[in-house]
Amino acid sequence: MTPAVIVTVAFSVIGVVGDYFLKLASARDQPLRTGWFYVGFVLYASTAFGWVFVMKYLKLATISVLYSVSMVLLLTTVGVVVFRESLNYSELAGIGLALASLVLLMRFA
Repeated sequence: MTPAVIVTVAFSVIGVVGDYFLKLASARDQPLRTGWFYVGFVLYASTAFGWVFVMKYLKLATISVLYSVSMVLLLTTVGVVVFRESLNYSELAGIGLALASLVLLMRFA
C-alpha cells in the first residue's frame, strides 16, 4: 500500500471518530451547543489539510471510492458495535458489493 492510500484510510478513521461525536451530539436537546459537536467538527476540518497531500498522488476517482468504501465499512461497524444497530440482508449485500468494488479498484488502479 502506498502512503497516500494509508493516509486516505486514516482520514476515514478520523471521519468516523468525528461522526461518533456528532451522533452523540445529535441525542442532545441543542446538539450544536454541545462539546461533542465541536469535537466532531474539529476532527472533520482537520482532514482537509491532508487531502492536499493525498490528491498529489492519487486520482480523485480512486480517492473517492477508497474513502467512501472505508467510511461505509467503518461507520457500519460503529453503528452495529457501539450503537447496537442491526443490519438486514440487503444492507449486508451492499457491504459485500462495497468490498468487491474496493478489491477491483485496488487490483486495477
